[in-house]
Amino acid sequence: MWKTFLLHGILAAILSSIASIIYGVIYSTALYVDFSKVLNSNSIIGASIFGCILIAIGQLLLFKWKGEKLFGVYNVVVAILSFASVLGVLGFRLPLDIESPELFIGLAIPMHFFPAFAYFTLAPFFKR
Repeated sequence: MWKTFLLHGILAAILSSIASIIYGVIYSTALYVDFSKVLNSNSIIGASIFGCILIAIGQLLLFKWKGEKLFGVYNVVVAILSFASVLGVLGFRLPLDIESPELFIGLAIPMHFFPAFAYFTLAPFFKR
């Protein structure tokens, strides 16, 4: 059973990483900005893996505790935590040599929702 949750988390992390990197390239190209000093592919992949595995572990623990009864509530909690994680971006201080720092928010905030979005997108393929 734990293998299913782990596989779900890993596949969601891969999907989230790909979506985030593609979004980052499109955003940076369209607006002629480069934030690779503070947000590069390795940090994006690491954050995606961390987020998706954390979601999977939380769902596994909930499943062992209460079965599938509270999955809807858990999804709401994950969505709220995704919104709360945005506060870190709003308070982030960029190095002084970064051009157009006001555009960093538009790059980083959507990426905070990609792990939950990827995990919930793949959920129908992992019926318990």
